[in-house]
Amino acid sequence: MAPPVTRRPVGHHHGDLRNSLLRASLELVGERGPHGFTLAEASRRAGVSVAAPYKHFADRDALLAELATQGYREQRSRFAAAVEGIEGPVEQLASFAAAYVRFASEEPALFDVTFNAGLDKSRFTELATAGDKVARLLLPVARQLASDPDAAFDLLLRIAAAAHGLAVFLRQGLFGVGTAVLSDAEEKAARSARAIAQQAPPGAQLQDEEGPRS
Repeated sequence: MAPPVTRRPVGHHHGDLRNSLLRASLELVGERGPHGFTLAEASRRAGVSVAAPYKHFADRDALLAELATQGYREQRSRFAAAVEGIEGPVEQLASFAAAYVRFASEEPALFDVTFNAGLDKSRFTELATAGDKVARLLLPVARQLASDPDAAFDLLLRIAAAAHGLAVFLRQGLFGVGTAVLSDAEEKAARSARAIAQQAPPGAQLQDEEGPRS
């Protein structure tokens, strides 16, 4: 979650203006969603003048793109940790799916801004690159089950889609409340990933014997 923002007098040009605006905006995303606030409101939350954001961001979408980029970087870090040390591509993908659900639960504002802001990635190349890095982390795992690149991408997409749906249901409270709800949702995601991964096309065993292809 975003750390608390220390309010400062409007117009005070402190040395961490950019990060203060990002923290304030992430708080507002958590409260109202990525479309529920203006740059002026983010400025007031950060305790700076309404003109201050334009020193760093061309508009609100540019600020949201920076937050979404942070979201992808956080995902990549979590997913890398999730698959590290796990034996076998099926279990690696199951661990990824569980980590996906946990990310949505523990970082709801980052999850929302990453997937619900409707940003144009052709405009924000750093955002597109951050998203591609997540895919490049996981595609080699999927390639161990589906040697064709398109089939591997489709496999990864179906697993991510299942995890995303479960993450949304969890966020909406459809699985109930309580301390066990998150772990139960993680296990649902892992089971779904295993079921999808085990339907990999023929040739997977040969791929495993030869090792993953680049």
